[in-house]
Amino acid sequence: MTTMSPPPFDPELSAALELIKDVIGPSITIDDVRAMRRGELPVLMPETDLTLDGAFTVEDRVVPGPEGAPSISLLICTPTTPRPARPRAVIYHTHGGGMVLGDNRTGVDGVLQWARELDLVVVSVEYRLAPEHPHPAPVEDVYAGLLWTVGHADELYVDPERVVIAGASAGGGLTAALALLLRDREGPRPLGQLLMCPMLDDRNDTPSAEQMAGLGIWDRVSNDTGWTALLGPTRGTPSVSPYAAPARATDLSNLPPAFIDVGSAETFRDEDVTYATRIWQSGGIAELHVWPGGFHGFDGFAPQASLSQAAKEAQVRWLRRLLAE
Repeated sequence: MTTMSPPPFDPELSAALELIKDVIGPSITIDDVRAMRRGELPVLMPETDLTLDGAFTVEDRVVPGPEGAPSISLLICTPTTPRPARPRAVIYHTHGGGMVLGDNRTGVDGVLQWARELDLVVVSVEYRLAPEHPHPAPVEDVYAGLLWTVGHADELYVDPERVVIAGASAGGGLTAALALLLRDREGPRPLGQLLMCPMLDDRNDTPSAEQMAGLGIWDRVSNDTGWTALLGPTRGTPSVSPYAAPARATDLSNLPPAFIDVGSAETFRDEDVTYATRIWQSGGIAELHVWPGGFHGFDGFAPQASLSQAAKEAQVRWLRRLLAE
């Protein structure tokens, strides 16, 4: 008989959780979301200098959204180092926030660290949030921003053949969905997809979802909040689209190489491990890291922890190898 005792948190990360638990608890309701949006709750991650002390120029650009929908905002961060002979590769970033929170600056500081090290352009997309804008609004915004980025590669001095799509949490799920959409619509093919603790499965019924109830960050109550906001009454039914919940995809073949990482002590562990496994079973390429004792988003919430440093190093190593091919 399987025990449902939760795996322990890494000691360093457990200490970090103690410091932040009064700011962000494990269980977030839609009322909490509304309070966060109104600014009634403390800010956990203060705004950082997106130029990284002058390493990047930062521009906000409003570009066309999906047909018949509002325009979208792209945050474009370009290295200030001299232009190389070859156009730069680009990270196309989709932010996290459970489908209900965040903007195109959320989580981008970690992406900029990669970009500084590897001399990359970063384009981070703003998408409409649920529940005001349910599926397919978020993923269609993400798709439209990617098409604009590739279509304006010359202007951005980026190589349209060297686009890596990346995101964490809800942004990781949207990135996985973007890869499926690009394949199925025969759009531009990304060089790779970097999925950090991605939010992939609306059914919310895995052993890790049960194990981590009431613990860490983003438990199954929070997950219910996010998925119900995105999908309404269809959540958990057979009619859910793989472009909303990529775990629903029946075909994971012919996708860009994937990097997937997740903590062992978080809700998304099992759905993320399953997704990587199914990519391999479909003949695809995936690198999977399950960080022992990691809670959801640990490398962003506790960047100085040893496990966080190891996770960031693994992400950069994968990017470096991918871009060298």
